[in-house]
Amino acid sequence: KTRALLADEALPLSAAARQRITVGYAMIDATDTQAQPLKRDLQRFGARQPACRALVDAQYGIGGLIAVAVWSELGDCRRFSRSEQAVRHTGLDVSVDASDRRRAGGFLSRQGPQTLRWALYEAAKNSSHLRSPDHDFYAAVKARHDGKIAAISVARKLARRCYHVLRAVAPDEVYAIP
Repeated sequence: KTRALLADEALPLSAAARQRITVGYAMIDATDTQAQPLKRDLQRFGARQPACRALVDAQYGIGGLIAVAVWSELGDCRRFSRSEQAVRHTGLDVSVDASDRRRAGGFLSRQGPQTLRWALYEAAKNSSHLRSPDHDFYAAVKARHDGKIAAISVARKLARRCYHVLRAVAPDEVYAIP
C-alpha cells in the first residue's frame, strides 16, 4: 500500500526523492530475494533437528526458524545448573543498580546473545493471541504495564521452559545434524 502510494506519479516529489525511493525499494527487493531461500533452509533444518523439533512441539509460539535461533544460542543446557542461569544468559534478566538507599529502576542487562533475545521476544509476542496458554499472564502484565514489558516477561518464562526442554533432549541429539 505504501509502495503504491509512493509510486503514484501524482505525488509531488522531486526527481531526487523519486530516485531515492526507487533505489530503496530495489534494495529491499534484492535483500528479500537473497533472504527467502536462507529462511526456507533454516526452517527445513529446524524441522529435522531433534532439539529444534522438541522446542517446536513443547512451546506455543516457537516455530522452525525461532527454534533454530534458540537452539543455536542456548545449545546444550546441561552447562547451566538452574533455569535462572539460562535467563541470565539470554540477557533478559533485570539488572539492579543500588547505592545506599537509592535503587535505580530495573533495566534489561542485555549481556547475552542478541539473536536469542530477539527470538524469545518474537515467540513471546505470540502470547497475545487468545489461544496462547500464556495469554492470561500476558494480559495481566499488559494491564499493569504495557505490551512490551508483558512480552519480555513471557520471554523470560519461555527461556526457562526452553532450558528444561533442551535438558530433556538426549545429549547425543542436542547437536545432531540431520
